[in-house]
Amino acid sequence: MFIAPILSSLALALGTVAEAAVVLDTAAAPPQVEAGVPSSESESDFGILPGRWVRPDGGYVITIKSVDATGKLDAAYANPSPLPFAKAEAIRDGKSLKLFFELRAGGYNGSTYTLIYDPLNDVLKGVYFQAVLQQKFDVYFTRAK
Repeated sequence: MFIAPILSSLALALGTVAEAAVVLDTAAAPPQVEAGVPSSESESDFGILPGRWVRPDGGYVITIKSVDATGKLDAAYANPSPLPFAKAEAIRDGKSLKLFFELRAGGYNGSTYTLIYDPLNDVLKGVYFQAVLQQKFDVYFTRAK
């Protein structure tokens, strides 16, 4: 007869403990990041890229106007005439910031730049693949000041 009130009190106490555990568990959980959405750290990594980059061996210019959170670059190329990029993107690969540009116009169809940002020297360096000639060239771009 007195067992029912004890069980009722026990159930109430267990419910309170369970609720407290849920609150503690939620407070301890790390923030969730949506799939495909980079953290603010990677966004700030991309923030170094906008600017006018000049290839000293010919005056070729890559102008990066902006970078979105996914690494898509709003960029243009000039040789010396303006040519649009078919693809322009940046990715974080470990400690490296890599850029990829593809041209699809004016005799450059399929030509690409694969570059890595060198933060110590503030340069973009890598390989230019000239698709028409099927040749690769080591290149670098310096930031125009």
